Amino acid sequence: MASKEGEKGKGSQSAGDNKEKRRKESILDLSKYLEKSIRVKFAGGREAAGILKGYDPLLNLVLDNTTEFLRDPDDPYKLLEDTRALGLVVCRGTSVVLICPMDGMEAIPNPFITQEG
Repeated sequence: MASKEGEKGKGSQSAGDNKEKRRKESILDLSKYLEKSIRVKFAGGREAAGILKGYDPLLNLVLDNTTEFLRDPDDPYKLLEDTRALGLVVCRGTSVVLICPMDGMEAIPNPFITQEG
């Protein structure tokens, strides 16, 4: 019996190790945009801009002083000049399509290409 219990313990440890190995690192580093203005596009066409206060690995975002850019009722993909102040909001990561810093963009190397050297 003692040997079976030891085997059970080993099995549960290896399952935990496999779980650690499966955890992937996010390719996005949003820490450099904390406390800076960003613009976010969502699935469905909505757009908002605000100051990034926090985020998590699932891309859930916390934005402060958020402004939503309103869309044309006749053409949902056309933005109007009108905006709506939302204040502090939590954006669900599954609906985030694009995150863009308001002060411009910088080129980064492609993370999917293996560097040979």
